[in-house]
Amino acid sequence: MIEHVPSDLRVAGITPFTTIDFPGKLSAVVFIQGCPWRCPYCHNPWMQPREFDPALEHGSWEEVASLLSRRKGLLDGVIFSGGEPCVDPALPAAIRAVKDMGYAVGLHTGGAYPRVLERVLPMLDWVGMDVKADPRDAAHFDRTAAKGAAEHFLLSYRLLKESGVAHELRTTAHPDWLPDERLLALAEWLKSEKVVTFALQIYRRPPGGLLTGLFPAVGIDYPVPETTAALKAAVAHFVERRNDR
Repeated sequence: MIEHVPSDLRVAGITPFTTIDFPGKLSAVVFIQGCPWRCPYCHNPWMQPREFDPALEHGSWEEVASLLSRRKGLLDGVIFSGGEPCVDPALPAAIRAVKDMGYAVGLHTGGAYPRVLERVLPMLDWVGMDVKADPRDAAHFDRTAAKGAAEHFLLSYRLLKESGVAHELRTTAHPDWLPDERLLALAEWLKSEKVVTFALQIYRRPPGGLLTGLFPAVGIDYPVPETTAALKAAVAHFVERRNDR
């Protein structure tokens, strides 16, 4: 029996099946409402406020629990994403409940809440952590996300690294805010940290015309081959994604 029922979890939406969000797992994705950062390329800006937009549909913990009860034996895991899932006080209880159902649990996070991450790491099987830019350049990192973002990211990353939980670092890139020279600086940081897995996610315009005026489409000439080679050489496992965020 599940002891902790996170009925107040603010579920912005549910993807009932995915093969790409949790490595090696057939999984569902639970999107959490709310994020303290305001990245200009965000594909889910309606998930940034903690309050739901009354004009948009959203999910509930009851829907999540019902889905997972029906999919036992068919799904391997659940990913909590967002928004920033660590913003929700009910997240630890939700992870515990999903684990009690017998599922593996993954987390997508930018590292905005190190204390929350530290609390949930022992229950996680995998983490995908965004690195907005070279965190040694705090001013640029913060301009991409929010004041203090670089500091919070580094605290969270240290916790993740020390935990031994399997993880991937990933960067969403566009030449307007991450030109090749900044990607090369990021490669230096990745190498210095002995990062194992890194994904370069080339910006793509959100569906339905959202935010299309902010950034032009990215051509195949970005980044240049030398930059890609440097990123690839910096880590043990490198992947470039051009079709997903």
